[in-house]
Amino acid sequence: MSRKLMLDDIADLRAYERERAEFRTRVIEIKRRRRVSVGTVVTLMFENRDTVRLQIQEMARVEKILTDEGIQTELDIYNALIPEPGQLCATLFIELTSDDQMREWLTRLVGIERSFVLRLGDGSEVRCKPEAQHESQLTRESVTAAVHYVTFDFSPDQVAAAGKAPVVLVCDHPSYLEVVRLSGETVAELLSDLSA
Repeated sequence: MSRKLMLDDIADLRAYERERAEFRTRVIEIKRRRRVSVGTVVTLMFENRDTVRLQIQEMARVEKILTDEGIQTELDIYNALIPEPGQLCATLFIELTSDDQMREWLTRLVGIERSFVLRLGDGSEVRCKPEAQHESQLTRESVTAAVHYVTFDFSPDQVAAAGKAPVVLVCDHPSYLEVVRLSGETVAELLSDLSA
């Protein structure tokens, strides 16, 4: 069974307003466990069905998207960020606050969307790849985008190994070498994505 969102999963604006406060509070807590800071300017947010639904609901709310066609367009864009069993999907943010930082970092970090590796407890590694739908729009030779979408595809053995500590996220981009060990609660969240 697919985990992807369908039209009926997205509440209309009035119904969403009734559930919004509680739903946002719940998903903000989920996001806290799924957000991994990598060094000083990069964050990976491991997405799931709830985080993507929040994104679509909030976009529909702000942009007042009222038609099924409009919601379907958002579903077609964002469903790619919901992992299937054996897969992790993440939004990669290069978090910059000034024009000077953007000029410095976005030229230095070209190719970062291929530079993340999950090193598992058994020593095996899973490298990310850019999400195909967005890659052609975001990849440039001289400058990178501040947001990328990446996936990690696991073999069945790697899924089993993901439950064995430690799980380490490595960025091996030559201009941004970083290593961070994932917390137990983050690993638990990711295991729920990987399991069938």
